[in-house]
Order: sequence, then C-alpha cells, then structure tokens
Amino acid sequence: MSVRFPAPTQAADSRTEVYLRYLAYFRDGVIRRVGAMSEEEARRSRVPSGWSPLELVRHLTFMERRWFVWGFEGRAVDEPFGDAVDGRWAVPEGLGVADVLADFRRQAAATDAVVRRHDLDEVGRPSERWDGEPPATLERVLLHVLQEHARHLGHLDVVAELGGGVTGEA
Repeated sequence: MSVRFPAPTQAADSRTEVYLRYLAYFRDGVIRRVGAMSEEEARRSRVPSGWSPLELVRHLTFMERRWFVWGFEGRAVDEPFGDAVDGRWAVPEGLGVADVLADFRRQAAATDAVVRRHDLDEVGRPSERWDGEPPATLERVLLHVLQEHARHLGHLDVVAELGGGVTGEA
C-alpha cells in the first residue's frame, strides 16, 4: 500500500504531523521503487557517478541516523558514516534488498520517535555532528532531511525508469 501525497489542504494536528507525513511519503516512494527491483537491478548502477539504488537506500538510512540520533539527540551511534567506504556509498557483502529495506524501515521508526519526543523549536544537543557549529533546531533538521529524501527519490525515479521499474506519484 502506498502512502498518499500529503496534500496541502489535508488537515493536520500539528506542524510536526505535516513534516512526518511528507517524510513518510518520500520514504514510501524509495521503498516502492527499490522493493520492486531484482537484487541484480538494485545493485546495478545506471549513472556515471556509480551509485546503485541499494547504496542510496543505505545512505538514506545512515543519513537519518546521523541527523536525528547522533546529531539532534546527541546519542552515540556505531559508525555514523557506515554507509560509505573511501568516500563512496557502499553496501556490505551479504546484505540484500530485504535487509537494507528492513534497516531503512527500522531507522524510519526511530527517527519518527525522535521527532515526536521533541518540540520543533527545540535545539539539538551539542555533538560531533555539528562540526563545531551551534546545533540546529529540530525543524531545521527535518527540513534538511526532507529535501535530501525528495532529491534522492527523484534520482531513484530516473534510475527506475531507465531499468523499466516503478516510478511516479502513486
């Protein structure tokens, strides 16, 4: 079942709920596109930069973990940049589409829990994530993560279209 696009006229209890609906929509698009791919297609790069759809999903998983758990809440995480090897996205041998998507879903639930525990105007805890800069508010982190998901979903649309896979809004 697909998550419907959160229309601007759809009532919401809070700004937090609006942000989480958009995040759910973008995540669902990622899951639908990559989940419909064969293992071979999910590992195949169709772009000159060399990334694969599976690598992109793993990147999104770690990106959320870095921003919300390690960054905003300031909690320790194992290998915050574990989605990359030598500056390139990577998926360890032995992890397939089902594994990577399951981790993506688990991180989505963890992220949503972080967002629901805090007020949008709350400032994150100081941590290495901020590179010495003052921590951002939860709302700014959410906006950053939303744009990253939207941008990468667009990349997946192109790659899926080139491979004859699932694309589009529905």
